[in-house]
Amino acid sequence: MATHYYTVSWDQLHRDSKALAWRLNALAPFDGIVAITRGGLIPAAIVARELECRLIETVSIVTYDEERIGKPTITKPPTAAGDGAGFLIIDDLVDTGTTAREVRQLLPRAHFATVYAKPAGKALVDTFITEVSQDTWILFPWDTEPQFVAPIARAGTPPRGA
Repeated sequence: MATHYYTVSWDQLHRDSKALAWRLNALAPFDGIVAITRGGLIPAAIVARELECRLIETVSIVTYDEERIGKPTITKPPTAAGDGAGFLIIDDLVDTGTTAREVRQLLPRAHFATVYAKPAGKALVDTFITEVSQDTWILFPWDTEPQFVAPIARAGTPPRGA
């Protein structure tokens, strides 16, 4: 289980995904993008817009159950991408590399990019923007919602008027 949590807002994810597009623009054009579902869908949409890439394919690999890593299961292969030649793979994060290894086997000729990377998996991707520690769990905007948090000085006490 993670010992640290890092919350990424919608604005931060957009900025970081756009930074990824800036970095990838030097390698463009790409014939298409393969988004790893579900986490790679939104970064892939942002990168596709910035690189003016209209062909979007998906690959669905189930690896996580909440915070536990399991055996990867391919539930939807990226058939339109062939062996990956000319394609860009996009995911939100490379963690242990379990998903990345599976996708690399499916698309060995594709360029693999993620927004965030952890040390155990970063060698499996070609491009990433931000490295985070292995013991950090990233809370993406689709996993969270704004809610009241008591001030530090009131830790352990209910909010006034409650």
